[in-house]
Amino acid sequence: MTEQQRYADAVARYFEAWNATEEEALGKAVAAAFDEGATYTDPLADVAGQDGLAAVITGAHAQFPGFVFRQLGDVDGHHDVARFGWELVAPDGTAPVAGFDVVRLADDGRIRTVVGFLDRVPAM
Repeated sequence: MTEQQRYADAVARYFEAWNATEEEALGKAVAAAFDEGATYTDPLADVAGQDGLAAVITGAHAQFPGFVFRQLGDVDGHHDVARFGWELVAPDGTAPVAGFDVVRLADDGRIRTVVGFLDRVPAM
């Protein structure tokens, strides 16, 4: 497997976790995407561990019911660090929220750290 494929696979698992809405599926997807001590930091959240990540994801779905996270563009990476764009898409196809994340992978290919940035957010 190439390094670029390793990054792409990790990001695909990341989106599986962020798009899981059922508790059991979410737990499995988070465990597959993130290592046990993973950290997640963005302007709205700063959590550690798989339970913390699952709580942030659950909160996002509560705030934006029916929305899905979609990758924008390709994954770019080097030295176990990758970056990618994303958007949060409403049921009507609009995407009121967008950003990009930078992740560091653990040796097993799961995500160890996430630092997220918001580029587009709706007016509250």
